Amino acid sequence: MRSIVVFCGSADGYVQDYREVAYDLGATLAKRDIRLIYGGACIGLMGAVADGVLDNKGKVIGVIPGFLRSKEIAHEDVSEMIVVESMHERKLKMHELSDGVITMPGGWGTMEEMFEMLTWAQLGLHNKPVGLLNVNGYYDSLISMINNMTDEGFLKESNRQMLLVSESIDDLLEQMTQYQAPEAPKWITKQTT
Repeated sequence: MRSIVVFCGSADGYVQDYREVAYDLGATLAKRDIRLIYGGACIGLMGAVADGVLDNKGKVIGVIPGFLRSKEIAHEDVSEMIVVESMHERKLKMHELSDGVITMPGGWGTMEEMFEMLTWAQLGLHNKPVGLLNVNGYYDSLISMINNMTDEGFLKESNRQMLLVSESIDDLLEQMTQYQAPEAPKWITKQTT
């Protein structure tokens, strides 16, 4: 993997560990010569992961809609900033630039981004690994819900296995490196998303 998109909160959360792990993730990506693709903000966990990469001489590409850049939350020190028109265009551009996805703690936007990447994988639009970095058990309830979706017959086990989960950065990156996407029918094309 040469590029990973990281989805995470534009807030820090109430526990310092979230910000520290975000920074550590960025530092780890830089040390492994993996380029960070992210939402372009200088605030919250988004800013921390970018700072971790930049402080360790790595490359960061931010992708931000113009309306957010004008609110002065754009990280001005990134290697490259791509300004797009919409949130959907932002997500598509981040996907196009990346070889995999890592999701850290976040809110509605973070969940929406991760689930859309999983849905695209389920539909066969990509075969990239999608990882969930479960910092401090933040996603334990979500993982239980996903397991329930499988147990109740709404999610195939092969699709459940598309979401790689770990509390360790190194373990998650190893899982992502070893990932083999399940065979999936290509029901729709990029033009129809």
